[in-house]
Amino acid sequence: MESTDDAIVGKSLEGRILSWNHAAERIFGYKAEEIVGRNVRTLIPADRQGEEDRIIAAITRGERIPTFETVRLRKDGSEVHVAVTVSPVHDAGGNVVGASKIAREITERKMMMAQLQESEERFRLLADNISQLAWIADSEGWIFWYNKRWFDYTGTTLEAMQGWGWKAVHHPDHVDRVVERVQHSWDTGEDWEDTFPLRGADGQYRWFLSRAVPIRDERGGIICWFGTNTDVTEMRDAEQRIELLLQEVNHRSKNMLAIIQSLARRGDANGPDFVRKLEQRIQGLAANQDVLVRRSWSDVPVLEMVEGQLRSLGEARSQVICQGETVMLSPGAAEALAMATHEMCTNAMKYGALSVPNGQVLIAWQVEGAGEDARFRISWTESGGPPVSPPMRHGFGSRIIVDVPRVKLDAAIETTYRPEGFRWSLDCSLASIS
Repeated sequence: MESTDDAIVGKSLEGRILSWNHAAERIFGYKAEEIVGRNVRTLIPADRQGEEDRIIAAITRGERIPTFETVRLRKDGSEVHVAVTVSPVHDAGGNVVGASKIAREITERKMMMAQLQESEERFRLLADNISQLAWIADSEGWIFWYNKRWFDYTGTTLEAMQGWGWKAVHHPDHVDRVVERVQHSWDTGEDWEDTFPLRGADGQYRWFLSRAVPIRDERGGIICWFGTNTDVTEMRDAEQRIELLLQEVNHRSKNMLAIIQSLARRGDANGPDFVRKLEQRIQGLAANQDVLVRRSWSDVPVLEMVEGQLRSLGEARSQVICQGETVMLSPGAAEALAMATHEMCTNAMKYGALSVPNGQVLIAWQVEGAGEDARFRISWTESGGPPVSPPMRHGFGSRIIVDVPRVKLDAAIETTYRPEGFRWSLDCSLASIS
């Protein structure tokens, strides 16, 4: 009894303490002469007195109380966490005459468990509230944990995703490449990084930049892998828009130089005001850029959008007729139509109706129908210019006048190359431009 680290206390069926070892003195703070003879309830907090009632009842029936964790009081009133086992004590006749209690202090273990639980809660709070999807794999790459955002995005469960189950939410065009690259990192211990689409709970795919790093022990061995998936869909879309914009800027620059050359050729180089007129025409090109900036901030009337593009034509502006009611364009719709209009202005100046003094362009637009069935139609019709024939190839300019408005406005685009003049028309829902 005296050599054990556990408190061993003997008591009568009435709860009077009969024996008290050194470990009991250390754990509870009472010396034997201070506590022997007193009731064991001295050690029990007021809110746990019912435990002793149940213990005495079970012991009286000759039953042993399995180990349970509880709280007891020290001499100074502080609480101590203990694991308690209580057994009945029998006399020579087999009658229950008392009980033997063994109490092991577990305060330190309880504190460690509480700290561990607090640490786990903090980790889960952090992991479930970061913007990335996150996961943990063992040293072999078997994923056994995902954060809440993963399940919220994919609409899956841990049972479905653990191990290599994550392949089910990968795009079939990319999954083999992803598996090959991540397996290489599992095998070599190298950091992993890749970009690929993942399917969401709505069935749509979004692009994610994904990374994983090995967590190593003191000897450098891999304990596990921690990985994240960061949604970069908008960033990729922005990069693609910037790339298209750069292509457009490059293309427009070349077109503007071609227009300047055309303006110079149309003027009288020997005339006294040749330089002044050429400068005015170049200023008209610069003014066109102001319209592009203004339309990105608010809705733009179709006529203002068209006029903004026609300013670059200089004297040839008088050869263009605009017809249409007041229709407002959203910034996106104005951008798409302005790009197409600018492109057709350039082509008409270089090759079409505006390359000769007697050529003419009619730009007409209208709204037909009402409500959800309302349609917006706009056309560009050339006449009086050189004979027209279909182009031998379709370059970036064709993409500007056909693909850009078709995709942005969900529009039907028609281009015809009649001998008497080029014609372009667009038909879309009014809602697409509003």
